[in-house]
Amino acid sequence: MKLIKDKQFGGERPLFGIKDTRLENVTITEGESGIKCCENIEADRCRFIGKYPWWHVDNSLLTNCFFETGSRSAIWYSNNMTMKDCIIDAPKLFREMDGLTLENVKFNDADETFWRVKNLRVKNVELHEGTYPFFFCENVYVEELKAESKYLFQYCKDVEVHHAHIVTKDSFWECENVTIYDSVLDGEYLAWHSDNVRLVRCHIAGEQPLCYVKNLVLEDCTFDAACDRIFEDSDVDARIIGSLTHIKNPRSGRIEVDRIGSITIDEHIKQPANCQIVERLSQ
Repeated sequence: MKLIKDKQFGGERPLFGIKDTRLENVTITEGESGIKCCENIEADRCRFIGKYPWWHVDNSLLTNCFFETGSRSAIWYSNNMTMKDCIIDAPKLFREMDGLTLENVKFNDADETFWRVKNLRVKNVELHEGTYPFFFCENVYVEELKAESKYLFQYCKDVEVHHAHIVTKDSFWECENVTIYDSVLDGEYLAWHSDNVRLVRCHIAGEQPLCYVKNLVLEDCTFDAACDRIFEDSDVDARIIGSLTHIKNPRSGRIEVDRIGSITIDEHIKQPANCQIVERLSQ
């Protein structure tokens, strides 16, 4: 593998088309498309400053790298990539990709990050600021995610999450096949209009979660007292620890919970309107 070390490159496409190359302590300065249409690339302790520095690069490994604010839309159309121990200050990374693994990565501006990415693996990742991370992604595995961006996981398919702490707004909308374990999900309107959602040992906070959901399963989950109008128009099979403040018009299934503050069943309930609600401590 060819080695390029302790160099700076700027301007238009300075490293276009390189293959089988390792970059060490390389800086891509002002300009566009510093590394483009490349294959089998390793980058360690590199710094990216200019726009669109890493497009159409297949089979790559990035370690200990830094993406400055100006390197927006830095990594697109690049398949089979692994990134470890990196810091990213730029928005709009990772678009239209297949095969992406991240470990120990911090995003200080996660705006529009991870759009249309397939086969995505994320471990020990932080997302700060921005909107719509994980948009139209498929086959996603997440472990130890800390996120405070808005509108996470919209229109995603086949998602598995472990040990996440997500503070957001309107997450997991219009998703299909989602399983979340041992996580905190804090935000308004969780998982609306989704299908086949399973939450295991999760804590849920925020207004009006889990409405208009098909095939919703909850196992040993807890809810914050501020959660209101829960399960409206949802097909739900839920085993809940502790209390629910207010259940409204669940469509079908069974809800088992220790205590319930109030239940609304009115003329707006959708058929078959046969959900069984069991308050354990009232029996």
